[in-house]
Amino acid sequence: MSAKLEGSMVAVVTPMLSDGSIDFAALRSLIDWHVSEGTNAIVVAGTTGESATLSVQEHCDLVERCVEFSNHRIPIIAGTGSNSTEEAIYFTQSAKKGGADACLLVTPYYNKPSQEGLYRHFKTIAEKVDIPQILYNVPGRTACDMSIEIVDRLANMDNIVGIKDATGDVARGQELVKRCGGRLSVYSGEDAINHALMEGGACGSISVTANVAPRLMANMCSFALAGDIKSASSIDKKLFALHKNLFLESNPVPVKWALTKMGRIKEGIRLPLVGLDEKYHLQVIEALKDADISV
Repeated sequence: MSAKLEGSMVAVVTPMLSDGSIDFAALRSLIDWHVSEGTNAIVVAGTTGESATLSVQEHCDLVERCVEFSNHRIPIIAGTGSNSTEEAIYFTQSAKKGGADACLLVTPYYNKPSQEGLYRHFKTIAEKVDIPQILYNVPGRTACDMSIEIVDRLANMDNIVGIKDATGDVARGQELVKRCGGRLSVYSGEDAINHALMEGGACGSISVTANVAPRLMANMCSFALAGDIKSASSIDKKLFALHKNLFLESNPVPVKWALTKMGRIKEGIRLPLVGLDEKYHLQVIEALKDADISV
């Protein structure tokens, strides 16, 4: 598939059964739903997909099954990042072999590399595996923040095609667009600023909210890309409470709970994550109702 990666790209959950095993039947159903609702691409095995607690084999199998279930109807972007460069290469090679259209590579977490270390990490992966690659900067999760200068250097590599900026900083995202937008696509990785960042030139969103409101997110992104800021803003206002309340606890706890209430998946999440605390239930329900989602 050679479709341009833009618009509403869902960071899809990994459906699980009560014993923590992957529910592939529910995953197939979710992919069918996203295709019918207008989602532009699916990101699998990312943060929202609980990649941190997937085994190596599960990680690779999950990507292959998503490719199979999508059947070329929608691009599949595989999360293949790691704090080990060699492991990231392995996951990226596996994703290419499995038929993924692109890969999303998070900055190395926990080991706190220098900026030069970050540059060499991503450069090495790009040189080793010939597949479109999207950088992913989410310092709130990784304790590692990739500078604009390093992104600027990496943007010169042919197969580094984008960056998911999850810093939550609109001005920083706009600077990325200004400095690197002619060489790579900038995607919002923070739902609360999707609209603002796309108004500033971002090419789309890699979204948690799209898990529960795929049609609204697809329409919002479509309007924003077409320059219809008024229509995009109107939709974004309906999504505002979801953007906030799907992060009342660590992602993907609230969004998996919401999908369970919507009847899209069964209850299932892996330790050390547990189900959404009861004190947050009403807030998530009200956010879903604000977006006209039945529960």
